[in-house]
Amino acid sequence: MNLIIEAEELAAELEHEELLVIDLSSSQNYLNGHIPGALHLPFQALMAGTSPAPGKLPDLEQLTRVFRAIGLHAETHVVACDDEGGGWAGRFLWTLESIGHRNYSYLNGGMHAWRGAGLPVTTEESRATPSEIEISIDTNAAMNAQQIQEQLGNPDFLIWDARSPQEYCGERVLAMKGGHIPGAINCEWTQLMDPQRDLRIRTDAREILAKLGIDGEHKIVTHCQSHHRSGFTWLVGKSLGFDIRPYPGSWSEWGNLPGTPVEQ
Repeated sequence: MNLIIEAEELAAELEHEELLVIDLSSSQNYLNGHIPGALHLPFQALMAGTSPAPGKLPDLEQLTRVFRAIGLHAETHVVACDDEGGGWAGRFLWTLESIGHRNYSYLNGGMHAWRGAGLPVTTEESRATPSEIEISIDTNAAMNAQQIQEQLGNPDFLIWDARSPQEYCGERVLAMKGGHIPGAINCEWTQLMDPQRDLRIRTDAREILAKLGIDGEHKIVTHCQSHHRSGFTWLVGKSLGFDIRPYPGSWSEWGNLPGTPVEQ
């Protein structure tokens, strides 16, 4: 299966024994109706949750518990969806990337697209058969603050800030410092969702980004406040073939570190 799949493609594969659908919608939305067989995973399981950078990966022990609980095996093909256009689904797929599991896809548009296509939903809660998978964390799947500072001024390096323009400009301050990382380009995550197509990734996403200077000619790091919104921008960049990694510490870390430079 491709990285980005459509609802009808997923519907045709639901009976495949090596397919695992993970729904990162809110608990209430999941209970109100989800893809048959889909497991619910609360987004909190994907984050360390510790100050000042709650968006960093949990430790290996917690991640192992999560992936065993959902029944992940090395041969499993995972499809992620959510109810918001791809933020948490993208974050989950990046977490899979971080443990070296690359058999994954994103349901384009998530539950909005599934329902929009008139496909069946169920309110029956799915249960997983736990696995005994052993995992390790690939630290090269992300960048940290020190690595980003070392790349500032490198013409081949680019920072994609997925936050709102107000956060980017420093009008809305959610840390000790407001503003953005020097040289960062702002493209808010929702700009790449198509509200006319059930929040699918915009078909002109590449052109939108190119006009801003975000393209496949650069090594890209993307961030937001806690690597939730940038879960989606990482996913979009990945789908376009970009050399892209996230900064999980994001602004909650950068904006609270004493020595990090900031522009407004």
